[in-house]
Amino acid sequence: MENQYVKQFPGLMSGKKIMYVHGFGSSAQSGTVTLLRTLMPDATVVARDIPIHPAEAMDMLRAMCEEEKPHLIIGTSMGGMYTEQLKGYDRILVNPAFRMGETMTKHGMTGKQTFQNPRADGVQEFIVTKSLVKEYAEATSHCFEDITPEERCRVTGLFGDEDPVVHTFDLFREHYPEAIHFHGGHRLTDKVALHYLVPLIRRIDDRQDGRQRPTVLIDISTLADSYRNATASMHKAYEALIERYDVYVVAPAPFNDRGSMAETVEWVERYLSAPAHDRVVFANRREVLYGDYLITDRESDGFIGTTVVWGSDEFKTWEEIIVFFDRLGGQ
Repeated sequence: MENQYVKQFPGLMSGKKIMYVHGFGSSAQSGTVTLLRTLMPDATVVARDIPIHPAEAMDMLRAMCEEEKPHLIIGTSMGGMYTEQLKGYDRILVNPAFRMGETMTKHGMTGKQTFQNPRADGVQEFIVTKSLVKEYAEATSHCFEDITPEERCRVTGLFGDEDPVVHTFDLFREHYPEAIHFHGGHRLTDKVALHYLVPLIRRIDDRQDGRQRPTVLIDISTLADSYRNATASMHKAYEALIERYDVYVVAPAPFNDRGSMAETVEWVERYLSAPAHDRVVFANRREVLYGDYLITDRESDGFIGTTVVWGSDEFKTWEEIIVFFDRLGGQ
C-alpha cells in the first residue's frame, strides 16, 4: 500500500493510543497499520498478529486491551467482528465479517491458505479445515451480546457499497444506530481512510476531549444545482471545513412529506458520505437556527451568526469561501 502521498493530520488523536485489529489471513504488518500511523503521526497505533483459532484470538485481544488501554479500536473484516465484542471502548468496524463461517465457505477460504503479510512467528501458510470454519461460526454467534445503551453509542460501522465479500450492513443496523455506507469495496484503501475514516475518528477525538468546534451550517441550495448535481468545488470546500468546524447541512422542512425528507438525507449522505451521516437539519425559519456561520445563497434575516452568501460579489465561488475560512483558521 502506497502511503507516501497520503495527507497527514497532526494533532488528531494526539497522545492517544489506537489499537488495530486486522482481517483474516493478515498480520500486524498490514499496510493499514502503516497507513494509520501516517495519517495520525501524533497518535500511537498498536497491532499484533491474531491467532488463527477464534477462542485464542479473543483471549489475546482482550488481554491486549487490558494491557494497552486503547482510546479507540479499529477493526477490519474479521477484525471488525472481533472488535464488536471488545466492550467498553470506542470502536470503528470497517466491513465487519459477522458471518465468518458462511463467508469462508462461500469465498473458498478453506484448505491451504497463505498469509497476506509477514507474521512475527515466521509462519507463512495455514490450513482452514471444516472444524475451523465451525469455530468461526461459533465465534460470530457471540456478536451483539449484552449491548447496553452506552455501548450503542460507542460503535460505528463503515460499509463499502461495492463490497463483494461481506454484506452485514442491515445486521449491524439492527443493533447499532451508526451504520454508514461509503463508496468503496472491502479493503480499507488510502482513499477510504482519508475521506471517510478520518472524519469519524475526528468526531470521536472531539467527543473524548469534550472539544466543541465552531458550527458551520450549509444551506443545501448551495450544494446542488437545479438538476440535483453537486456544485463546483463543493466537495473540496466541505472536506476543508470539516477539518476545523462542526458542519451541518440545512434543508427546508417539507410539510406532511416524510418521503422528501428521506430523499434529502439520502442525497446528502450519498454525495458527502460518512462525514455527513446524521448531519442534516430541517428548518424553514433561519432565526431558529443556532450556529456560528451560515453559508447560503441568499441574505438570511434573523440568523444571529455570520452569514456567508455563496454567489455574492464577495463569495462568487466555493473556492473563495475556502479562502475565507482558511484565513479564519478555525475561529
